[in-house]
Amino acid sequence: MSSLRPFCLTAWLAAPAAAALLLLTPVSQSRAQEPAAQATPAPQQSANPASASPSQTTVAATSPDQRGITARAIDKVKQVAKSAGDIFSRVPCLSPKGGAKAMGTLPHVAGKLVAGQPVVIVAFGSSSTAGFGASSPEFNYPNRLAAQLHRHYPTADITVVNAGVGGEDAPEMMKRLQKAVIDVHPDLVIWQVGTNAVLRNLDPGETAKMVEDGIGRIQAAGDADVVLVDPQYSPAVNQRAESAGKMVKLLGKVAELRHVGIFPRFEVMRDWHEKQSLPVESFVIADGLHMNDWGYACFAQLLGDDIIRSVGQIKLGVNVPADVRTYRPM
Repeated sequence: MSSLRPFCLTAWLAAPAAAALLLLTPVSQSRAQEPAAQATPAPQQSANPASASPSQTTVAATSPDQRGITARAIDKVKQVAKSAGDIFSRVPCLSPKGGAKAMGTLPHVAGKLVAGQPVVIVAFGSSSTAGFGASSPEFNYPNRLAAQLHRHYPTADITVVNAGVGGEDAPEMMKRLQKAVIDVHPDLVIWQVGTNAVLRNLDPGETAKMVEDGIGRIQAAGDADVVLVDPQYSPAVNQRAESAGKMVKLLGKVAELRHVGIFPRFEVMRDWHEKQSLPVESFVIADGLHMNDWGYACFAQLLGDDIIRSVGQIKLGVNVPADVRTYRPM
């Protein structure tokens, strides 16, 4: 498929997640650019009935209406969790068609894993890092990535920190780079950037220059590996196709210049639509910008696969040239 299908909200998208959100999230959000969210460590959710206060317990015990509302809400959350859990059995997550190039190895992460030392990964970015559009924090991409890495390296001490703040791009990110990234002493920084610059009609060249300066600061502060993530392929971004194309190209050049990896999210998502024939609404929510549970899950899966492959190359003594940075999942 070569053209973008009309964007619409389907029953596939509307069913369990939307129902749960209607019950549990009364405040709706609709913004032209990625919305604000507070940066937090990768959240772990826990439903613990024992933590309820005595007064809350009494109300639940004495109010049938309240008990019914709570029960329905819990059922909807369970449905959402089940839907996300088996999402790949309904729509497989496939690598882009037509060949692949390695993004290069991740020597610092690999060295830490081989030595049995803790590994800290910082996911730095805006609302698609924070997880806007996911039905639960569990299903944002940093948490999905953490779960995959824990499965693959079950004895390793791996922490993935979610440092995504919605609505930001390079100018705002540079202001918190020291505290949110460098002061954490990460072994790997995954920097998602460029989408909001496109939506705001900012100069792609200025954004690329700030990103290059930021990578230089990260590299000067330690031995962290860095992977850039470019904008997403979505209707809102595609409305500014010229700016988006420049941004994707310039971020690729920055990655090559600074000898860091890049995950070409734009090309990967375009492949889903144009070559794998997935409707855009199957991986993007109704705002035409943010990914849904499946989109985040497949993005995390492909990124994690490449991280695991890159680490494996170091362990096997495979030398991938530093100037080989253009990446597609194999």
